[in-house]
Amino acid sequence: MKLHVICDNYATHNHPNVKAWLAKNPRITLHFTPTSCSWLNMVEIFFGIITRQAIRRGTFTSVADLHDAIRDFIDAYNDRAKPFTWTKTADTILTKINRKPTSNTRH
Repeated sequence: MKLHVICDNYATHNHPNVKAWLAKNPRITLHFTPTSCSWLNMVEIFFGIITRQAIRRGTFTSVADLHDAIRDFIDAYNDRAKPFTWTKTADTILTKINRKPTSNTRH
């Protein structure tokens, strides 16, 4: 049985240590989302919002208090939420996917 893992297209996935580990674990296959057009980016944006608006300056006396604060934030956020709007067309995204990298920047 194979395990397929979907990853954002971050440079660390191409690190030699990662490649060596994957070579030793052939049952695991990584699939990469196109750069800058991943749904994971939306998840990261949401975590940034919840961190800034509900968690960062909070004082929580227990895990239950933290959980309640997060749940309250999510409920209020959903009441006032508007859909994220994609700013690029499908053709623009597909062109970027097929574009060859211009550099081998290491992070």
